[in-house]
Amino acid sequence: MIKRRTWLKNSVLGLAGAAVLSPVDLKALEDETDSLFSILGSATADEKYWKKVKRNFALAKGLRYFNNGSLGTCPDYVVNATNRFRSTLDSFPSKYMWGGWDSNKEQIRKKAAEMLGVSEETIALIHNTTEGMNLIASSMELQEGDEVLLSNHEHTSARIPWKYWQETKGVILKTVDLPLIPNDKEEVVDRFRKAITSRTRMISIVHLTNTNGMILPVKEISEMAHEKDIMVAVDGAQSMGMFKIDLDDLGCDYYTSSSHKWLFSPKGVGIFYARKEAQSKLKPLIVCRGYEDESIRRLENYNTRNLPELLGLGAALDYRAQIGEDRIQNRVYELKKYFRNSLADDQRFVFKTPESDDLSAGIQTVEVVGHSSGSVRRRLSSDYQIDCRPMSSHDINGLRISLAIFITKADVDYLVDALKTIAGK
Repeated sequence: MIKRRTWLKNSVLGLAGAAVLSPVDLKALEDETDSLFSILGSATADEKYWKKVKRNFALAKGLRYFNNGSLGTCPDYVVNATNRFRSTLDSFPSKYMWGGWDSNKEQIRKKAAEMLGVSEETIALIHNTTEGMNLIASSMELQEGDEVLLSNHEHTSARIPWKYWQETKGVILKTVDLPLIPNDKEEVVDRFRKAITSRTRMISIVHLTNTNGMILPVKEISEMAHEKDIMVAVDGAQSMGMFKIDLDDLGCDYYTSSSHKWLFSPKGVGIFYARKEAQSKLKPLIVCRGYEDESIRRLENYNTRNLPELLGLGAALDYRAQIGEDRIQNRVYELKKYFRNSLADDQRFVFKTPESDDLSAGIQTVEVVGHSSGSVRRRLSSDYQIDCRPMSSHDINGLRISLAIFITKADVDYLVDALKTIAGK
């Protein structure tokens, strides 16, 4: 684990603190970090540890939040850091908006790149997944009759950019139907392989579906596509932060994600990746002075933006690093197994999510047999203060349960008891 002083010194808040905080505020920051470190720096990660982590998140009293797949929450550390940055900006707006935080932004870029296993020269700091998908779809110089393959589980915000920017030019958008519960990764790859023709130019896929939490085999699809000179773009809205990702290993050309879900950053912040060899194809959505910049930074040249929220992403990455990538991933899979085992062999419930760890992780969608997903969700909300997402598309009729690190096993037990009561005999 990282030592406390080293962590504070290298954190985004620590790097900015010396320049923007008074001695009294700096002392308060150190005290806050001491308290946080005593929780997150523990060598063991038993259930007591995760109960302490849960206390870092100020969710409404009594709320059991299983809806992280829609929108994440921020730990107190990130909330406090973002508020400090906001106060600092308002104390000297022109200084910090235009240049005062340039080094901090680069530090965040570096931290994001390290998390994703790539060079910082492949990372742009954008607003959300939707912006990234529009950036990709608007940049591709496709011709009438060219094809883009998308799965039938793509989010609306990943499909519409292709429809708006390319279909109007005569580019064909082909839908690849995926099995809801594939037997293995190869079954998914084979669906795309069979859909490819001589006119296929791009495969645009979700990494982890928002419908039933299925993980698509991006690495295998990328390898197959590149053998045929086909580019691969990935919607990583639900995967980034849920488990470890090495983009160099996945091999996709583009990857875009919102950090306000599983990274617990402030809302309206995202991370965009473009492989070095694929960056020349990208055209900024917004241009102003500095558009001639040939680096990936040209894609985030907004002139003014909400920098406190962006620096809050840095605080979220610091918080995550202190817990540890392996620990977070292991916890997500531990909760998945615990939840599934709690409903195993109970015929009142049917999982609509693949069981294999290769094919699913922290999102599990389950049907309560004989009940509509909407009615069950309403009862969970009104009777038990449980928030989750009902899913009715793809004949799922299930509840999408998000299992984030602020969820304890006691929370899962509470959810399972509620589901069994609603299911009846």
